[in-house]
Amino acid sequence: MRLRKKIEKKEIDFSRLPTHIAFIMDGNGRWAKKRGMPRTFGHKIGAESLEVVIRHARKLGIKVVSFFAFSTENWNRPKDEVDEIFRIARNLIISKKESFLKSNMRLMVIGEREKLPEDLQKEIIDCEEVTKNNTGLIINIALNYGGRSEIIGAINKLLADGVKSIDEKGFKNYLQTRDIPDPDLVIRTSGEQRLSNFMMYECAYSELYFPKTHWPDFREKELEDAIIEFQSRDRRFGAIKG
Repeated sequence: MRLRKKIEKKEIDFSRLPTHIAFIMDGNGRWAKKRGMPRTFGHKIGAESLEVVIRHARKLGIKVVSFFAFSTENWNRPKDEVDEIFRIARNLIISKKESFLKSNMRLMVIGEREKLPEDLQKEIIDCEEVTKNNTGLIINIALNYGGRSEIIGAINKLLADGVKSIDEKGFKNYLQTRDIPDPDLVIRTSGEQRLSNFMMYECAYSELYFPKTHWPDFREKELEDAIIEFQSRDRRFGAIKG
């Protein structure tokens, strides 16, 4: 009788975790359309995935998680969808503020926030202030964010400061992400294989992972699979390993 070869289940190596994982949360609309539901329903369930990922990332020991929630190009979407995304973001911040505080998690938001609804701006400022001294997981949410816009903004600040010459470390201090390390791993769900103007400077050496799973279905197992895949990569940063 032929014996079946035992397939070894790969497990996470907790000594080699990515420090910073960034998520491009794609596929909410397609996930909803498959179920005969409006796109806004996909965003609602997608927010549940975001909460699950935050909890599990904290449990695993990840230091920073970033989420691309709304890009500078997303204003071209239908108004009801844009309004719903902002409503979900506002409600999430309000409902989770105490949890972030008690769990030693810090919220930060990057992007051109002056263009966001005023009530959302207020909640962002309040939650950032309340959690600013927390030392655990950093939750970075990109709202009305564009990577090119961030770089142009940094250059304009440099010009305003009269800086004539700068190195990479100095330039990083002018970016909105100056308080966090660059992403080790970028996950874009739903199978699309592009960065779509997300952290263009910061992702120079990030490992990219493109699961076909739509964001509303991305939960604990999918996060662990992504980390295991990351740990299978050979990160050389342009060098040659002997």
